[in-house]
Amino acid sequence: QVQLQELGPGLVKPSQTLSLTCTVSGVSITTGQYWWHWIRQPPGKGLEWLGDINAGGAAAYGPSLKSRTSISRDTSRNQFSLQLTSVTPEDTAVYYCAETGPGGGHWGQGILVTVSS
Repeated sequence: QVQLQELGPGLVKPSQTLSLTCTVSGVSITTGQYWWHWIRQPPGKGLEWLGDINAGGAAAYGPSLKSRTSISRDTSRNQFSLQLTSVTPEDTAVYYCAETGPGGGHWGQGILVTVSS
C-alpha cells in the first residue's frame, strides 16, 4: 500500500522559504502513471492545489502561487519536496502531499505550518 508522510518545520518566519519533504513508501516515485501532489488548506478555508511532479520529473504549478512555488524530487530517497518562497502569515495552512495513480490515490496525514515572527 502506498503511504506518504510530510516532514518539515512547523513554524516559518515571514519572508523566509517554507520547505517540506514528502517521503513515499510502497511505490517508486518514478513509476509510470503516478503524479505526486502538494495541496494545502488554510484555517477555515478550502483545499488549494499547489502543484505536482510526475513520474518523469516534470512539474506543474497552480496559477495563484506559481511564481513562489517549486517542486522537486530525490529519486534515491523516494521523496519529493515543496519550496514556497517569501511566505507571509497568509501561507499558514495544513500542507498535504498526495498521489494520484492506478491505486486510486493516497494522502499524507498533513502538517500544520504556521508563518509567524
